Amino acid sequence: MNHEINNLQKEVDDWIKTVGVRYFNELTNMAMLTEEVGEVARIIARRYGEQSEKESDKSKDLGEELADVLFVTLCLANQTGTDLQAAFDKKMKKKTERDSERHQNNEKLK
Repeated sequence: MNHEINNLQKEVDDWIKTVGVRYFNELTNMAMLTEEVGEVARIIARRYGEQSEKESDKSKDLGEELADVLFVTLCLANQTGTDLQAAFDKKMKKKTERDSERHQNNEKLK
C-alpha cells in the first residue's frame, strides 16, 4: 500500500503549524466539515440532479469544494490522532472481502 494519505496528513499538519496558527477545535472542524459537505451537495443537486442551477452556482468548482471536505477531514484525523491511511487501507480490505461478488451479482447495476 502506498502512503499518500499519510503525506497529505503531514502536509496539512505542516500548513496548520506554519500558516494556520493552530487547529480549530474538533467541534468547530466538525461544523466546518458539515458546511463543506453541504456545498458539495448543493453543486451536485443543481448540476447533476433535478434542481435548476442558479447563475451564481455555475462558477462553483466541484473539485475545490471536494478538496475543502478532504482538508477538514485531514484536520480532524490529525487532531484526533487518527492514521487515516491505516483506516482507509483497512476499510478497502473489508469492502473488497465483503463485496467481492455482491456488486457483480446486483441486477440493479447491470
